[in-house]
Amino acid sequence: MVGYEGKRYMKVVILAGGLGTRISEESHLRPKPMVEIGGLPILWHIMKIYSHYGFHEFVICAGYRQWLIKEFFADYALRTSDVTFDFSNGGDLRVHGSTSEPWKVTVVDTGRNTMTGGRVKRVRPFVGDEAFMLTYGDGVADVDVPALLAFHRSHGKMVTLTGVNVTQRFGVLDVLQGGEIASFREKHDSDKGVINGGFMVMEPEIFTVIKGDAEVLEEGALETLARQGELMAYRHPGFWECMDTQRDRSHLEALWESGEAPWKLW
Repeated sequence: MVGYEGKRYMKVVILAGGLGTRISEESHLRPKPMVEIGGLPILWHIMKIYSHYGFHEFVICAGYRQWLIKEFFADYALRTSDVTFDFSNGGDLRVHGSTSEPWKVTVVDTGRNTMTGGRVKRVRPFVGDEAFMLTYGDGVADVDVPALLAFHRSHGKMVTLTGVNVTQRFGVLDVLQGGEIASFREKHDSDKGVINGGFMVMEPEIFTVIKGDAEVLEEGALETLARQGELMAYRHPGFWECMDTQRDRSHLEALWESGEAPWKLW
């Protein structure tokens, strides 16, 4: 795939199969990545970030109510274009001036109860033996993706993730000078500092490190790679937000409605 500034870019894998229990007001009806910000799923916003930089090929790791993700993309042209339904001619459908994105989207049912590592391993046939991007289906940021990719290619390690500075409830990174991650662990209540913000780059060897469906990526492969010196952090000082709760969703919605959403790079 030739993309931003004529460079060859890889596929983007998005984890979109979880239940989203902390935002159950929305996710009991649809997958968490399908919860809308500004009338469109947060999944769409994430894809627009990558597409802005020329990444147009996506592999969606679906699970919980995965058919809703498939239906969204199946109807995407109808949602974004003017259409004529000609019932006098057998119900013919004509799409006028389609504004659909230049995307190729593969939605993979990776299982309702599969853990994050297992979901990644299951999409190997759709990714192939090439490096790929990976991120979570509930986080948006103004990450400089080409700079992230350049950093990954500069150090030669297996995985790069984006480290963001927030007080949060996610996996905590101990980052050494130069970006190498000395340890990757689950958070403690007192933790403040650099956390895993997603927006990762992975070499295909990651598929051999992940053991199977029951493996949580963050507690399995990433911890293993940190111990082996194969996990690096690209430090992102800008905006990052995870839609983990209804309060988070309301905050993102307010930013979008203000016309000043920091992740709107397009």
